Amino acid sequence: MKKFSKRILACAVTAALMAPMSAFATNGYFAHGYSTKSNGMVGAGVALPEDAMAAATNPAGMVWVGQTGDIGLALFSPSPRKYTTTGGYNLPDGTPCPAQGCPFDIGPQSIKSDNSVFFIPHFGMNWMVNPQSSLGISVYGNGGMNTKYKGGSAAHDDGSAFPAPGNSIRTPGTFGAGTAGVDLQQLFIAGTYSRKVSNTSSVGVSLIAAYQKFKAEGLATFGPYSTDAAHLTNNGYDDSTGFGAKIGWQGQVASGLTLGASYQSKMSMSKFSKYKGLFADGGSFDIPATATIGLAYDTTPSSKLAFDIQKIFYSDIDPIANPISGLLTKCATGADQSYCLGGSNGAGFGWQDMTIYKLGYQWATSPAWTWRVGYSHGNQPIPSSEVMFNILAPAVMEDHFTFGFTNKLSPTSDWSFAFMYAPNSSVSGKNPLDPTQNIKLEMTQYQAEASYSWKF
Repeated sequence: MKKFSKRILACAVTAALMAPMSAFATNGYFAHGYSTKSNGMVGAGVALPEDAMAAATNPAGMVWVGQTGDIGLALFSPSPRKYTTTGGYNLPDGTPCPAQGCPFDIGPQSIKSDNSVFFIPHFGMNWMVNPQSSLGISVYGNGGMNTKYKGGSAAHDDGSAFPAPGNSIRTPGTFGAGTAGVDLQQLFIAGTYSRKVSNTSSVGVSLIAAYQKFKAEGLATFGPYSTDAAHLTNNGYDDSTGFGAKIGWQGQVASGLTLGASYQSKMSMSKFSKYKGLFADGGSFDIPATATIGLAYDTTPSSKLAFDIQKIFYSDIDPIANPISGLLTKCATGADQSYCLGGSNGAGFGWQDMTIYKLGYQWATSPAWTWRVGYSHGNQPIPSSEVMFNILAPAVMEDHFTFGFTNKLSPTSDWSFAFMYAPNSSVSGKNPLDPTQNIKLEMTQYQAEASYSWKF
């Protein structure tokens, strides 16, 4: 019992360490994988459980990993993250606006976001209840919005956010209200029960507690187009909690061939009350559902090929999916205030669903060394029409390449390393508040991580 209590305490300590973790963006704002071994194969592993973090991908896999623990830390660098604006009217201060009003231009300028290095820990443990079932806990994070743009300027008229008669002025900051950016942090604690239903197949379920915190700054220019300008921006961090579940199945269907599938429910989160004038439906920010299917194939006695297909349902979450068009055509004209920021139809980031294809390969060159490589592709979720607000959340990544290895230290312990490179990806589109201006979002990513696993 003492050992059990110490392990639970370790879980709690790790959860506390996870809470300040800053957000990162790989597949939208979902991670490409959740353990070092999995990340060596770009997160592929719904049919290939290897450690106590397996529940983050497929809870059915936990019963196959035995009594084990896993703790690791990743160093993540999305650098550069930047936006570039070109064209536009770029009227000097005091220039009379045309009859139809001044445009709202950003720059023109090219600015990189601050905060380019983040630490991402993970932790998991799994206990065998009996030879047929297990209980486990996994602690990990997601995220995708962490930006901070210092400098730059926006040009508009008399402080208004949208075209109106007056004289043009230039104000500091990306959106004309000083340093602009957002920070989203997410933590998941999954308690998992997994059970063998035959000698070659299993099922599992995870109950997931979710915690997230958020802040935004530099958006005051949009105050006239919010349902609650006092709760739009610059209110510090606010937090939100909720629950969800993940179910999974894994089974060997032929010699050397295993299939796996999992589904995580949409998580209904409490609202960000400090930002009820920003996010749709008065501060709502739920977590989208995901579904994953895949296979693992023994290509030789010492090597395996894994292939996963993952779907992330961003379009079901209004603050993420709602386009900016309603803000311009209905809120700004006074036709329907529900389309203003914070309204039931309020503008969001306009993201689309993502489908990600992951291919990983691992091979053992000796009893002590296992090597891994991986590649994934998914079309980034930002349409060209939504680039303006996505300056805050430039989740443009599409391709990931990974490499990793595990070195066995003893019969009961090993350590692993993984490296990820996501080459520069970008999306460009017109500024919806000035179609003569073009906005380009781009990012490159690197991640290096290490973990230690042990049997007990």
